[in-house]
Amino acid sequence: MKCELKSINLANVVYLRIVIVLFACISMRTSIIAQPGGVILQPYNQNPQPTTDEQLADQYYKNREFDKALDYYEKFYNRKSPDQFYVPYLNCLIETKDFKKAEKIVKKQIKQYPDNLTFNVDLGTVYTRWEQPDKAKQTWEQAVKSIKRDDQVFNLANSFNAIHQYDYAISTYLKGRRISQNNYPFNFELASVYREKGDKAAMIGEYLDALEINDSYIQTVQNSLQTSFASDADQQQNDLLKTELLKRIQRSPDKTILSEFLIWIQIQKRDWEGAFIQAKALDKRKKEDGNRVMALGQLYTENESYDMAIKAYQYVISKGKELPYYINARIELINVSYQKVVRKGNYSTADLSELEKNFNTAISELGKSAGTEPLLKNLAHLQAFYIHKPEDAVALLEETIALPQLPAQAQAECKLELGDIYLMTGDIWEASLRYSQVEKAFKHDEIGNEAKFRNAKISYYTGDFKWAQAQLDVLKGATAKLISNDAMDLSLLISDAVAVDTNEAPLLIFARADLLAFQNKDEEAIVSLDSINKLFPNHALADDILYKKSGIALKHGDFTKAATYYDTIVKKYGDDILGDDALFKLADITENQFKDLVKAKELYQQLLEKYPASLYVVEARKRFRKLRGDAFN
Repeated sequence: MKCELKSINLANVVYLRIVIVLFACISMRTSIIAQPGGVILQPYNQNPQPTTDEQLADQYYKNREFDKALDYYEKFYNRKSPDQFYVPYLNCLIETKDFKKAEKIVKKQIKQYPDNLTFNVDLGTVYTRWEQPDKAKQTWEQAVKSIKRDDQVFNLANSFNAIHQYDYAISTYLKGRRISQNNYPFNFELASVYREKGDKAAMIGEYLDALEINDSYIQTVQNSLQTSFASDADQQQNDLLKTELLKRIQRSPDKTILSEFLIWIQIQKRDWEGAFIQAKALDKRKKEDGNRVMALGQLYTENESYDMAIKAYQYVISKGKELPYYINARIELINVSYQKVVRKGNYSTADLSELEKNFNTAISELGKSAGTEPLLKNLAHLQAFYIHKPEDAVALLEETIALPQLPAQAQAECKLELGDIYLMTGDIWEASLRYSQVEKAFKHDEIGNEAKFRNAKISYYTGDFKWAQAQLDVLKGATAKLISNDAMDLSLLISDAVAVDTNEAPLLIFARADLLAFQNKDEEAIVSLDSINKLFPNHALADDILYKKSGIALKHGDFTKAATYYDTIVKKYGDDILGDDALFKLADITENQFKDLVKAKELYQQLLEKYPASLYVVEARKRFRKLRGDAFN
């Protein structure tokens, strides 16, 4: 059923509903309570303190001893307050099969409150239990025909829903749609009833009608359909939704909100290609100059769909240099290509050479300036850690640091990168000097703490464990959680490794392996790590060794090997400090690399139950709820 809606705010509609119902309550001196026929309006209890007999009746009623409760409620109903005791008295009559008397008291309520149509639902319920379906049907149909006001619509529909008479609830809302002259078409209420009834096509129709009526409803519609895309996705409903949406887009191409909703659906299904096609079409239709596609590129990058991110940025670049997003797209294209290499770890020498070439091309076009500092810094990292050109990287960073108008923060980040390169090449003291410069310039800032942490790691790498631990203990109170946690983890590693026999030899080998891994000398790092197990079997570093080896495996894109290491930590060392870290990493790989969403959900749940104090709890709960299909705003 297609409706046009005059301009009306959803919040005002909800407010109007409340006012209508409250006005009805006040005018009739009533309160809203639940009963067999749904929700009815009942007069306020003027004597809320129950007597001993009332308490006894209530106890019988709760115990479903209706024959015993009946005598009390009949007396209360006739002598005290008919309205107050109507519900339990009616229930007792129905349960004891005294349908004649039940019919009589409901009709009395109807006569006393003719505008309260919910009593007609009660009467139909009596007839249904009395095995008089024709009378029930006639009573309920008459109730729907008698609707004159919006508050009657809501109350009557709620009453029908309460007894699962969904067809009558639907008829009620449709009658409300007619009498409201389309000022409020009850789309969301109808969709909810159709959902309960299992009529997916009708439910989808109502949601999309609402969306076409008012663009601002999109968040409500998305929340309502979010569960369709959970780990146990309703594929039939998704197919119906997509088919109906495409029909409407073809029928009303000017309704761009429908295309936006389709993009949202494709993103939920991780149909990145489909979302890209629709986003391009909308970009052209609305003349957005690539703004929407830029946002999509960022989403692809966050989800590590680097190839799709590259396509998105290439599209924006192809629109021309004169458009506002061209420079950002050029920078992001190179950065996402860089991330594809350094994060995925699955690359060839040719890939690295091509990436370096693209960096240089972009820098030649855009120039070396404060605005292109991220490109320059990332190129230096690529040259130093992947292409083995540390001298070129150092020269480029020194040039970048000296750029005019370069913000102090960006300059400090370049100095940290320069320190890392010196550390990678083994020039320990030059690395420490750069870190110290940043630490001194930003004593009370996060980047200053980061520099202090890197200096502490130099002490750790070189075997000065006491000094390293002293610096780490200071950093435990850092405001930045990441730095604080990293400092705490390294401090605990040091203390645990030397706690038993004070022999620092295993930790010296481990620290050396840690530095080798940082320098991308991964094979040497693995040899060093394995030597600890041979020389010092069953050492306290056993789980740390596995964790470090899993990190190296991830660097090379070997997710299966990494998952095996994490699984071993969980099973053999789950009670140690790295248990929750390994479990979260295992769940992350299972979800995002192996795409086993059911298993991932189980692993996140295991973390929540076994490690309730873990730092990963917040993120694990969010991911668990998403996989379970919970709706999010």
